[in-house]
Amino acid sequence: MERSQWGTRAGFIMAAVGSAVGLGNIWRFPYVAFENGGGAFFIPYLFALLTAGIPILIMEFTIGHKYRGSAPLSFFRMSGKKAEWMGWWAIMVSFVISVYYAVIIAWSMRYTIFSFNQAWGEDTEGFLFNEFLQLTVSPGQTGSIVWGIFIPLAIVWLVTLGILFGGVKKGIELANRIFIPTLVVVFLIVVIRAVTLDGAMLGLDAFFKPDFSAIMNPEVWVAAYGHIFFSLSIAFAIMITYSSYLPKKSDITNNAFITGFANSGFELLAGIGVFAALGFMATQADVPVAEVASAGVGLAFVVFPQIINQFPGMNGLFGALFFLSLTLAGFTSLISICETYIAGISEKLGVKRRSAVLFGGGFAALVSILFATQGGLFFLDIVDYFINQFGVAALGLVEVIMVVWVLRKADVLKGHANAISDIPLGGWWKFCLGIVTPIVLGYMMFGLIRLNVGQNFETDTGNYEGYTNMFTLTAGVGVAVGALVIGILLSIGKWHKDHAQFKEDE
Repeated sequence: MERSQWGTRAGFIMAAVGSAVGLGNIWRFPYVAFENGGGAFFIPYLFALLTAGIPILIMEFTIGHKYRGSAPLSFFRMSGKKAEWMGWWAIMVSFVISVYYAVIIAWSMRYTIFSFNQAWGEDTEGFLFNEFLQLTVSPGQTGSIVWGIFIPLAIVWLVTLGILFGGVKKGIELANRIFIPTLVVVFLIVVIRAVTLDGAMLGLDAFFKPDFSAIMNPEVWVAAYGHIFFSLSIAFAIMITYSSYLPKKSDITNNAFITGFANSGFELLAGIGVFAALGFMATQADVPVAEVASAGVGLAFVVFPQIINQFPGMNGLFGALFFLSLTLAGFTSLISICETYIAGISEKLGVKRRSAVLFGGGFAALVSILFATQGGLFFLDIVDYFINQFGVAALGLVEVIMVVWVLRKADVLKGHANAISDIPLGGWWKFCLGIVTPIVLGYMMFGLIRLNVGQNFETDTGNYEGYTNMFTLTAGVGVAVGALVIGILLSIGKWHKDHAQFKEDE
């Protein structure tokens, strides 16, 4: 069966960059850098990019390109059933992330509209939690559907699945060719306007001012590696799937470097824009920047609306452009996340792509309705925490140990990449994959387990965010463990005859 291919190398790079550039670049990276030494953080950040981010990107690009399949099919072709389960585990993690990620895009779409007349009013926090999310139930309860979220959520899924229906070249590649340049232009306008605000330099000083003493703190290095790992869409099955659509003659190593540095470039741009705006807000309120700095949902949907309220002019336009940036960044990532399980379903069962989109994407859309209820934010919060910390991080650790140490495929992959790439892989690549990455990820996992298991279940409110044991075990731990268990179960079945046979390239 002939495999779909990207139309151009630029199309693949835009899609890979689009996957990497997501909501975290805008609302997570600036605060992580600020909290971990400001300008000095860029030293461990760059080190982590070169010793973990790009090496793992090269590994995943090479796996997908060499074995020509979705993540589970590529691992199956690499080493049979003993490796296939890793691919399905990654796909299940991606599935879980897709069902709540779509809801955040829906929020961004609504806030793009709210921006034009600052519909959130003066109390932006109260508006978000009370009027918009209607968060009037306890954690673990769903309440009723919030139609103001459900309707844009339906639009998000219609757009996403419509793009995926179009296939690799006419769907994903075409969408990214539109979304990525638009995102860059729109966000550049936001950044340029932000740096011209009164107090912008105060914010940029807080962001870039180096605290070199922070470099001596091992937790800062762990934060750098953790952010690089999550930022580049590593261990989501995405990069393996995307690279499987590359032509036979593709410069794997160069593609990985371009993707890694393009993602970091956008993060730096985001940091400048976000902290210039925070500097303006701090100046208006006559408080230090540290008092207004935050990350995640609070930054995007509470702090930024406050900044927009105080704007000296064209409030609506600035707000709409900011939330449009979030929406576009979200779409490019959601498309890539969904493609992992659509490709996996299509190849495992031997069904046409459109059937896989309807089944996989349709099921994800139905599950995501849970997050459009009154209690949706609680479910989103706990699922996001556990699936990222104990799904993605654990999966990445297992993946590099299996590929390098258990299956001993590092030399095979290095030979394949070197045969078609301009930049040769040497001993540094194997050292980074086999030594540096396992040590850092192992340390991260040990710290997370100690933090979340060692002391938490002694009391009913000792868990993450003070959630009850029942809610934590079902919606948090249960989802993270369930992704692994279901992944293993999915690996049991046989592959469709069109994909079971594979002649490995030399």
